[in-house]
Amino acid sequence: MTPDEKFTRYVRFSLIGFVIVFIYYLVADIYLPVTPQARVYHPVVQISPQINGRVTKVLVSNNQRVKAGDVLFNIDQGPYTLALEQAQLMLDDAKLQNKRLDTNVKAIEANVSAAKAKQHEQQLLKDRGEKLYKNNSISEQSLETIRADFEASKANETALTAQLVEAVLARGELGEHNLAIRHAANTLAQAELNLSYTQVRSLSDGVVTNLQLLDGAYAVAGKPLLAIVAKKADLVADFREKSLMNMKAGGLARVVFDSRPGEVYEAKILTFEAGVSDGQLSANGMLSTTETSNRWVRDAQRQRIHLKLLDNEEMISNMPSGSRATVQLLPESSFGQWFGAAQIRLISWLHYIY
Repeated sequence: MTPDEKFTRYVRFSLIGFVIVFIYYLVADIYLPVTPQARVYHPVVQISPQINGRVTKVLVSNNQRVKAGDVLFNIDQGPYTLALEQAQLMLDDAKLQNKRLDTNVKAIEANVSAAKAKQHEQQLLKDRGEKLYKNNSISEQSLETIRADFEASKANETALTAQLVEAVLARGELGEHNLAIRHAANTLAQAELNLSYTQVRSLSDGVVTNLQLLDGAYAVAGKPLLAIVAKKADLVADFREKSLMNMKAGGLARVVFDSRPGEVYEAKILTFEAGVSDGQLSANGMLSTTETSNRWVRDAQRQRIHLKLLDNEEMISNMPSGSRATVQLLPESSFGQWFGAAQIRLISWLHYIY
């Protein structure tokens, strides 16, 4: 065979091989989709103080594991201890003021009783005077004086009764339901709560990361000072939209992690995300922005799915957030599953190289 014939054969075999690979790529992209765009994500909890103050002691170190409830750092308790004492004084003062009001109510009640007795006495005098006047035993002037004294006693009793009502309203309800005591108790509870906030605690299990906080820093309420990477993990993968057309939740998959070359793990599809940030529209009062591209064939849009390892869920919980993986989705047919498993196995061996 001449060199030209050999070259022609090589070219022919190369073209046939290219066509076979191209056809395989088209078919596999629909029925055996695979993507290297997969990661392990851990929720990151930003720790922010709920009060302002100087940081007096940082009790954790970088990359330290913590549990929910562990104290991370302390804030100066001085101002909040004083506020607690002031709130307690306000509560004691409210109770003392209520005792004073109780005494005032009792004094007015005694005055009202005396006024009623005086009015009863004046009523009797008035009745006797009217009888005596009919018998011409007293003058009209004396009768008018008796009647005036009776009306004055009624007015005095009415005024004292009004004072009693006002004093009872000022006193309010008795016991712990009293409005002044409730206000003071609420202030005391808020002061106790603020004092408890001087110990900033972790709300979840995880690992402290990128710790830059030092003793003496000033903490501002709501401003994050450190972050905790939670133990809970989420495995996500991004596929082209076309690759997901035959896939559904509950479908099987195979996963290979870059940190564990040669190992293939079984997984299943949990959910499909409702969308990506490119598809988000915000009511910002601006006109719409059109998409622009100079390419004749634009880049394919990717959609995200969430997966769950079937037998090694604890393993990804211990992986660093951002760990890379390659995901192979499997079709329902037995032959397709076998072929997909072989394909991801080959990829797992290639991870020893790259």
